[in-house]
Amino acid sequence: MSEDGVLHAIGDGVATVSVAVAGRTFDVAVTVQGTQEPRSLHFTHDIEPILSRFGCNTSGCHGKAEGQNGFKLSVFGFDPDADRSSLLSEGRGRRVFPAAPERSLLLQKAAGGMPHGGGVRIRRGSGEYRLLREWIAAGMPAGEEEAPHVVSVELTPAERRMKPNDTQQLRLIATWSDGRTADVTSHARFQSNSDALARVDEFGHVTAGDTPGEAAVMASYMGAVDVFHLLLPRMDENFQFTQRPVRNFIDEHVDRRLKKLNISPSELCSDAEFLRRVSLDLTGTLPTEEEARRFLAGSVTEAGEATSAARRARLVNELLERPEFADLQALRWADLLRVDRQKLGHKGAWEFYRWIHESFATSQPLDEFAAGVIAAEGLLHRNPPGNLYKVITDPGDMASTLSQVFLGIRIECARCHHHPFDRWSQTDYYGMQAFFTQTGFKATPRGQMIAALKNTPTRHPRTKEVIFAHPLGTENPAASPEGDRRRILADWLTSPENPAFARNIANRTWAWLFGRGIINPVDDVRLTNPPSNPELLDALAASLIDSGYDLKQLIRTITASRTYQLSSAPNETNLHDEQNWSRSLFRQVEAEVLLDAVCQVSGIPEKFEGLPAGGRAIELWDSRVPHYFLRVFGRPLRVSACECERITEPTVSQVLHVLNSPEIHAKLAHENGRLARLVEQQPDDGALVESLYLRFYSRFPESEERAAAVEYLTAHSSDRRRAVEDVAWSMMNTIEFLMNH
Repeated sequence: MSEDGVLHAIGDGVATVSVAVAGRTFDVAVTVQGTQEPRSLHFTHDIEPILSRFGCNTSGCHGKAEGQNGFKLSVFGFDPDADRSSLLSEGRGRRVFPAAPERSLLLQKAAGGMPHGGGVRIRRGSGEYRLLREWIAAGMPAGEEEAPHVVSVELTPAERRMKPNDTQQLRLIATWSDGRTADVTSHARFQSNSDALARVDEFGHVTAGDTPGEAAVMASYMGAVDVFHLLLPRMDENFQFTQRPVRNFIDEHVDRRLKKLNISPSELCSDAEFLRRVSLDLTGTLPTEEEARRFLAGSVTEAGEATSAARRARLVNELLERPEFADLQALRWADLLRVDRQKLGHKGAWEFYRWIHESFATSQPLDEFAAGVIAAEGLLHRNPPGNLYKVITDPGDMASTLSQVFLGIRIECARCHHHPFDRWSQTDYYGMQAFFTQTGFKATPRGQMIAALKNTPTRHPRTKEVIFAHPLGTENPAASPEGDRRRILADWLTSPENPAFARNIANRTWAWLFGRGIINPVDDVRLTNPPSNPELLDALAASLIDSGYDLKQLIRTITASRTYQLSSAPNETNLHDEQNWSRSLFRQVEAEVLLDAVCQVSGIPEKFEGLPAGGRAIELWDSRVPHYFLRVFGRPLRVSACECERITEPTVSQVLHVLNSPEIHAKLAHENGRLARLVEQQPDDGALVESLYLRFYSRFPESEERAAAVEYLTAHSSDRRRAVEDVAWSMMNTIEFLMNH
C-alpha cells in the first residue's frame, strides 16, 4: 500500500486491509488474481493518462507549441502516436532504454534522479513509476489498435453537503467500450473551480473551505470528465431564514438556494440606489438632478412596497424606451461581434454598427438577430451583418466565435485536441467549421456579395476523414453538401428545442445587470463550470423563449425581482457571498459609461478624434478612436469575442488617472461647466451641496455629509468656485461614483 492509500497487487492470494479512523477499525478482505499472467500494455490507455495526470503534456510544460528542452508532447495527449514517437525516436534514444529501464530519462527526470525543470513528478516505487518501468522493459508497446476505449467516467459521491474543513475522498470509475469498469482514481486529473470553497489534491481528496457557497470538482481521465458538486452552508445552528415577499420566480429560486446556505438576503435598496443602479444598467447614463428629484419625491407621496414596486417598474419601462438603451446594447454587441474599422474600413464598420443599433432600437427578437448574423447573405450594403465574415475569414475561427457569442461555449481548444474540461472533441470542432467552409464573397456590379460558393470538404487533421457539418452535441450530418448550410445552423441554434441559446442570452443579460453571470465567466459554459443556480438559469431561459426572445421583457422580469433590488450593504450572513445573489455587488461600469458620467456631472462634453462635437462615448461605433481614458479603463480593441477583452477589474492606473488627470480637472474647472454655473446661480452652500449629491450620486446628502461640505465651503469662501471644484473632485474619487452598486 502506498502512502496515499492505494493498493498495488504483488502476487495472487487473499489479504486483509485494516483501516483505522476516528477510533474505529474496519477490516476489508482483498482478493488478488492474475498477477502471474502477462499483462498487455497499451500506450494510449496506460501511459498517456500518467503524462496527463502529472501535467507533462500541458501547455505550460512539454505540451507547449515548441515543447520544453527539446521534448514535445501533444497538448493533453490528443495525439498518442506522436507522443510515443517522441519518446521512442527522439532524444538520441535516451528517453526510454528497455535494456535498463531505470536509466531512461523518462524515469530519471520524472523521479528526481536527474535535474528536471518540472521538479519531481513521480515518486520512485509508486504505482505510476512501476507501470512506466514495466512498459519500457516490455519494449514500449503501442498496444492493440482495436483495444477497448473509455466511454465514460463516474465520480462518487456525485454531490455532498459539507461543513468547513470537512474532507471527502472521491472515487472515479471508468467504463470501457467492452463493458469493463475499473477504479481509475489514482490515474485521473482533478481540478476545483473554486479553491476558496474546495481544494482537491492529486489523489482526489477534497477539503472544504470556510466560505459559504457551491463548488465543483472536476475529474478527467482519457478525455472523459465528470463533476463532484459540493454545497457548503454557513455554520449557524440557530439560523432562521426570514421569508421575504416574492416578486416573481427569480426570488423563489434565489431564496431556495439561500435557505440551503443559511444566508439571509440584504434589505431592499433605497429609491435613490435603485434609480442610479437601473439607469446605469439600462442606459449607461446617470440620472440628471431633475430626474433624481422627481423620482425621489415619489418616495414620500407613493409610500408602501406595492406602490414603490409599481413606480420602479414604470421607471424601467421609461428607460427601456430611451435611445440610450439601444446605444448601450449596440456598444456591447459591437464588442462581441468585433465591429472593427481596421478590418472593415469606415463604411463597413459603420454600416455593421448601425444594423446592430437598429436591431435593439426596434426591439428585434434575439433569435432573429442571431440568425441574421449567422446566415447573412446577399449584398453587404443591404445585409451589413455579413461584414462579420470579413472580420473573421477562417471557417474554424468563425465556428469558435459564433459558438462563444451565441452559445457561450468555447470550442477553440478542440481545434487541436480534445477539450480538457468538457466533452468537445476535434470531430465536434470540425463539424461546426464545416458549416462555414463554403461561405465567401464575390464581386458584382452592385458591390460585394456574401454567398455559399464552392464546397470545400472538411477533414479531420489527424485521421484525414471527411467530417460533415453537424451542430455541437449532435452526431448526424446536418445537411447535404449542397446549399448554404449556415441557414440550417441558424435554425438549430435559435430553435426553442435548443435551450443553450436562450440560456446564454439569459446568462449574459444577468451578468450585465448583476456584474456576474449565473455561469461565470459567461462565455465559458461547460460541464466543469456549472451554474451557481441551475434552476434559476433554466427558468430565465424558459421565460425568454416564452416571450419570443424579447430582451426588454427579460430585463423587465429581472429588474422587477426583489433580488435585483437588494441593497449592496451586507449583513452578518452574506458578507462573503458573491455567487448567490444575496446582495447587490459593487461592479465597475464600462469605460465609455464612466467617461460619459464624468462629462455629465462636469457639463463639458468630450471631443473624439474625427467625430462631431457633443457625441457621447457610448455612441462610439469605432473602438479604434484613440483615447487615453478609454484605454486605461479597459475599452477592448475587438480582436476577440471574449468578454474578458474588456477590463472589468479596477487597476492602479485607473485610480491614479482619476486622482491626477489634468483633463478631468479641466472639466471640473471649466468656466462654462456645470460647477461654474452652479456657483453663480446658487448662493446657498447647503442647497449647492444638495445639487452636487443629486448629480454625482442621485441621492440627497446625509446630514453629516452636508455639514462637512458646507463647513469646507465656508472655510474657503474667499475662492468659493475653487472650493466647489475641490468638493466635486473628492466626490468623483469615491467608489460610490466610480462604480455601480
